[in-house]
Amino acid sequence: MEDKQPIINESMSSREMLDILTAKNMEDARQAKARGDLVCWASSIAPCEFTETMGIYTVYPENHAVGIAARKGAPELLQYAESKGYANDICGYARINLAYEDVRKCVSEEMPLPDVVLLCNNICETLIKWYENIAYTLNIPCLVIDVPYNHGDEVTEENVAYVESQFKEIITQLEDLTGKPFDYDRFAEIQKIAADNANAWEEATGLAAAAPSPLKGFDMFNYMALIVCMRGKKECGMTFRKLKEELQEKIDKGQGPFKDGPEQHRIMWDGIACWPYLSHTYKGMKRFGINMVGSTYPSAWALHYTPGNLTELARAYTSMGNNLSLKGQIDLRKKIIKEFDCDGVIMHMNRSCKMCDFMQYEVGKALQEDLGVPITTFDGDQADPRNYSKAQYETRIEALNEMMEEKENA
Repeated sequence: MEDKQPIINESMSSREMLDILTAKNMEDARQAKARGDLVCWASSIAPCEFTETMGIYTVYPENHAVGIAARKGAPELLQYAESKGYANDICGYARINLAYEDVRKCVSEEMPLPDVVLLCNNICETLIKWYENIAYTLNIPCLVIDVPYNHGDEVTEENVAYVESQFKEIITQLEDLTGKPFDYDRFAEIQKIAADNANAWEEATGLAAAAPSPLKGFDMFNYMALIVCMRGKKECGMTFRKLKEELQEKIDKGQGPFKDGPEQHRIMWDGIACWPYLSHTYKGMKRFGINMVGSTYPSAWALHYTPGNLTELARAYTSMGNNLSLKGQIDLRKKIIKEFDCDGVIMHMNRSCKMCDFMQYEVGKALQEDLGVPITTFDGDQADPRNYSKAQYETRIEALNEMMEEKENA
């Protein structure tokens, strides 16, 4: 169960808190596995409120794959997965994780094997076959929240009711799995913690709207690890509230994101980070004074609902980012561009994420037509370094900088 002793305190920086907590989350799961307690592998925006309530230690293969890719350890695992028959066209996170399941070694922290997997396909459909394969190989339960895609402008009541009915089934399945009754009082507590943490995450990252921005946008990618893996724990919110204090202090002092130069241009980054080349993508923008201030990442985990209201909880998990219609995707990006006063947009044409890529052309076209915002794209991958060209990226960023300057001087 949860450690009652505080492991972080207000004297620490938010970055220190982040490093301590992300390491602790994985270590807690390893210790739980050693004790014989249940460990769950979950998709990044699955309803952690349920496993947290039942005291099941939950870790996230996507987060784990990010750590491996960022530490340059992906190629060996990708090659292993492909040798097992997994095509290199499927998600790089999936290939890394399915390989790790076999070899159980990596350059990042070792993640204990699961006793159950939990997925919610509100971010992509690949998760279904990915997690089914894990469950089949390890002979463990696979808990699925099937979220219908929102083809229209509004989330239908039928879709919400369908997801809510599955939440009720998940409770029954978890009771059968753990052999203990579901604690509804604890469930309400966890929901409040998760909702408060989501608000703290959204408020902290929202301060990037200040001019100049106090936040180097790529720092957002690092802090994102915590909202993924500890959204149901109080320490997560403490970290984001501390981050908010730090950013507000920089705003009050008029400090921008770069120590060695001003913030010249502000852009929205569309798509997942290119983790194997995070440093290169950041430096490629920084040399022109370009800062990423807006992204679809914060809204993905800003799940708003009233704790204790299962219908609102179902609506929240049905209404997030990748599950929006094309118009919803366009409107979300327009809102980000306006609120964060973005001068341009970078679109990562991510070979791993078909869900994102298939709509980017239409999204980009609408943004240019309606807002007149300069846009550039580059080819890459969230995990597979073979799908990225440093030269192409540098050329595209240079072109975007020229377009933004031309518009500014027009």
